[in-house]
Amino acid sequence: MATEELDVDLAAREDLRKLGYAQEMSRSRGLLHILFMTLAIMAVRRSPLLLNETLPYCSTAYGLAAPIATSLVGGGPVVMVWGWLLVSAFTQTLALSLAEICSKYPTSAGAYYWCFRLASPKYKVLLSWINGWLTMVGVWTIALSVTFGAAQLIVAGVGIYRPNWVATPWQTYVIFLGVTAVALVFCLFFNKYLPTIDILCACWTALGIVVILICLSVKAAAGRRPISFALGGFDPAASGWTPGWSFFIGLLPILSQLISKIQVASMAEEVHNPSRILPRAIAWSVPIGAIWGVVFLLPIVFTLPDVATLLSVPSGQPIGVMFTLAMGSNGGGFGLWFIVFDVGLFCAISISCAASRATWAFARDKAIPFHGHFSKISPHISDVPVNALFLSTTIQVLLGLIYLGSSTAFNAFVGVAVMCLGASYAMPVAISVANGRKDVRDAPFSLGRAGNVVNGIAVLWILFAIVLFSMPAVVPVTPVTMNYASVVFIGFAIISAVWYTINGRYHYSGPPVPCDMSSAQSPRSTPAPSKLD
Repeated sequence: MATEELDVDLAAREDLRKLGYAQEMSRSRGLLHILFMTLAIMAVRRSPLLLNETLPYCSTAYGLAAPIATSLVGGGPVVMVWGWLLVSAFTQTLALSLAEICSKYPTSAGAYYWCFRLASPKYKVLLSWINGWLTMVGVWTIALSVTFGAAQLIVAGVGIYRPNWVATPWQTYVIFLGVTAVALVFCLFFNKYLPTIDILCACWTALGIVVILICLSVKAAAGRRPISFALGGFDPAASGWTPGWSFFIGLLPILSQLISKIQVASMAEEVHNPSRILPRAIAWSVPIGAIWGVVFLLPIVFTLPDVATLLSVPSGQPIGVMFTLAMGSNGGGFGLWFIVFDVGLFCAISISCAASRATWAFARDKAIPFHGHFSKISPHISDVPVNALFLSTTIQVLLGLIYLGSSTAFNAFVGVAVMCLGASYAMPVAISVANGRKDVRDAPFSLGRAGNVVNGIAVLWILFAIVLFSMPAVVPVTPVTMNYASVVFIGFAIISAVWYTINGRYHYSGPPVPCDMSSAQSPRSTPAPSKLD
């Protein structure tokens, strides 16, 4: 087994060299590790939610319950169950499209490298730059979304025993700092155990879903709903939108949950046989996650407490109250909350790890200020891009400060994360389609004749998602309930363009390509010994 892994890793090292990079990290992750990491990353998401007039645009964090809060506002059970399946189906086209490209170009550089290799020589540097910064903004803000969401989940847990307590912004921020610190410590000092932690997260999530399924189904203290409500209940009144558009508004948190899965491409250079393993993990993560989600959601919609009660929770965190009412006791509600919270903490660790790798890869290609500093792999802590990890963590901490001044402005970053990541993923797919898919015909993971249809659906779906995330969750719109995600999105685009004009066009020439190399030592980085050597 060790000899087989050695041969596979040596082949992967040579393939990476042909892509223009040297092997700097040890390959320690297999299919299960990466697949479970995608499931860990999807486990928690924050969602904007109009709950009451005193806290008009709140965020609730929850494990696989991510669709619940905004989906209640968007229409209820129909949005929660059928919306989840609809989004899963469309997101699968994106996952398959990127799995195909990733199988040919398995590098931690990810989408911006793919754009560079697929685009025409005239535009490849600019498109790669744009895509890279979309990716950076996306991974930083999605990581912020998860870690801050875990902090909000702690507030919900406290609310089970102190239902009238409303956390102040600074209290929530301090809790957020604690969650961020825990994620940082694990990524920094327990890196070699992270693959095992991802497996533990998947096992804990599966066990937790079964426990929640049994507990809610047996107890149902708030009553049982008929199947007509559980699978057909739809009330868009809370959103103020027309029924059709209200349904799509309820899909917001589901979209953010599934799109972020594909971020594991940044782990490519730590995977055994990435051309085979990574695309399989990406392709399978969506349907497996969809099944887990359905199993989790069904007992909830059949035992859902009064929606008006959930939307009037003083703290703005309905998940703890929902479990408490369904279980009929604080202890029962806290037990189910604890399952979800642990999943959230696992997710914060996984997403922080992936964000640090994406940051390191972009710095390696000289696209980030002080790139020489942030592209270093620590000689003291094995396989950890320490400087890139601290950069991504620092950015999260600084962006979190916005919550102290305006929760409305802070909530815009949730939508921006999905808009940026979605756009960055759609770009290489769109470029491939524009080229007649000639560059991916020999991809190890090939979509064959179905490629054009699958790619086309994926691109159109992302375009629709970007429009959706630019819309306010409720109407009529006020300065407080306005969705400023599009403003932040354009703001980041302007900053990226200005930085390119000032610095990027002089120092960024794009990722390396095979023709850049004249010998085995030509890749951008100096090879580091592998643990298998």
